[in-house]
Amino acid sequence: MAFTDLEIADHMKVLEDSFWSRRRPPLHLRDKVREGQRFTDQAIELFIVRPAFNRPGEHIEESIAKVRQVRSQRVWRIFWKRADGKWHGYKPCAEAPSLADALRVIEADANGCFFG
Repeated sequence: MAFTDLEIADHMKVLEDSFWSRRRPPLHLRDKVREGQRFTDQAIELFIVRPAFNRPGEHIEESIAKVRQVRSQRVWRIFWKRADGKWHGYKPCAEAPSLADALRVIEADANGCFFG
């Protein structure tokens, strides 16, 4: 079952308070680099959009992380995108009890998977 509009609003607040408010690009870059999230079924994908290197006027979307809510288990699963372009479970901490906790794991980035 997909997120309801109320759940999306709640999740957007958590994303802003727990993640984007600290990870947002500096003011002088915000016209070039922007953050975003995509809600799909029970998942939220976090990404940035930035200018393409050596291709003026073109922008690319770079995935940061993906979290998927498993309602039956009351957990959020955490994924990172490997070089193969596929989402893989984040081994140091594959699950978190809440979205805010999952975002803290992503921000800590213990293995350098989300932010290099």
